[in-house]
Amino acid sequence: MTDISSASGPAASKAKEAKSKVFHRKVKNYSRYERFWHWSQAILIFVLAFSGFTVHGTIRFIPFHSAVMMHDIAAFVLIFLWLFTAFWTFTTGQWRHFVPTNAGLWEVIMHYLVGMMRGQPHPYKRTLSRKQNPLQSFAYFSIMTLVGPLLWLSGLAYMFYSFWAGNSGNHEIFSLVVLLHLIGAFLMVAFVIGHIYMVTTGKTLIHYTKAMITGFEDMELTEAEVTYLEAHEPDRIK
Repeated sequence: MTDISSASGPAASKAKEAKSKVFHRKVKNYSRYERFWHWSQAILIFVLAFSGFTVHGTIRFIPFHSAVMMHDIAAFVLIFLWLFTAFWTFTTGQWRHFVPTNAGLWEVIMHYLVGMMRGQPHPYKRTLSRKQNPLQSFAYFSIMTLVGPLLWLSGLAYMFYSFWAGNSGNHEIFSLVVLLHLIGAFLMVAFVIGHIYMVTTGKTLIHYTKAMITGFEDMELTEAEVTYLEAHEPDRIK
């Protein structure tokens, strides 16, 4: 077999050109369920933050008991949504997009810190097999494996305090549970603020928001990727 990289002449030039040629297409990167999960999760997180900080006494717009009920209901719905989404993610193979990697992580971080301010292009190119950049994968993985479980476990311990506290009250443990839940809440709020900021860094102000509404996103594809989508998943490409 001829090595294209070492060959020369018109034939080799055409082969290299075909190999490096890119096609700009609209690709459905986000399925209907992913979009439902994203927006319903966003609404529930805002409801939990609002009701949670009301229960904590930080804000006071609704009665305490109403805030407690709102917080409990939203928490159970979100836990069910996360558990079902975890099942969906593993059964559909979507988990591969969220596995963190160090490859290109520093370049992406430097782009958001410096390169973006200088108008430099994003160093990461989405592919069909990897639609999240390294920083996104790291952030989402941390939320799903660290912050989420911290909120669930501390929140459930908080909610069912009367069942495990006993007559002694276990005030020290309860104080620790409250502190851990508050830490988890602030981490989640920080993630949401960062997420909203990142949403505005696309090609246009609503580029990423539009993609999460329609499911379609502008991508640079190789000829092989275009051929694959047209042959096997024609509904995903425009």
